[in-house]
Amino acid sequence: MFSGPIRTVRCHEDNGLVKRILHSPGAGAVLVVDGNGSLRTALMGDMIAEAAVHNGWAGVVINGAVRDTVALGGLELGVKALGSNPRKSLKDAAGREDVPVTFGDVTFKPGEWLYSDHDGIVVNTTAL
Repeated sequence: MFSGPIRTVRCHEDNGLVKRILHSPGAGAVLVVDGNGSLRTALMGDMIAEAAVHNGWAGVVINGAVRDTVALGGLELGVKALGSNPRKSLKDAAGREDVPVTFGDVTFKPGEWLYSDHDGIVVNTTAL
């Protein structure tokens, strides 16, 4: 279970922005990544997730794939993703950050609060 204010990234099969953001102070925030639902490459693995823990991030929600799932499960970081794939992504940092992203019929806006448990995610849009 995890919760926190939302930060966002929109990218496609390129985790450069994800890595850069999770290597910066998180202050208990949740990074919501819209990877266009692609399962072709992983947008986060154990090394980036370990950096997120070290930098104080509460969780990461990825509309795409992750890798190193056993290691991710042992970290003090909430992680939700569509699936897993061992294939690494591009590292060009192509994409946009801190913009509204929409997937699963939900628009995630920076600054709103996200709450997650084992069953799902709730976004509080009145916290703005």
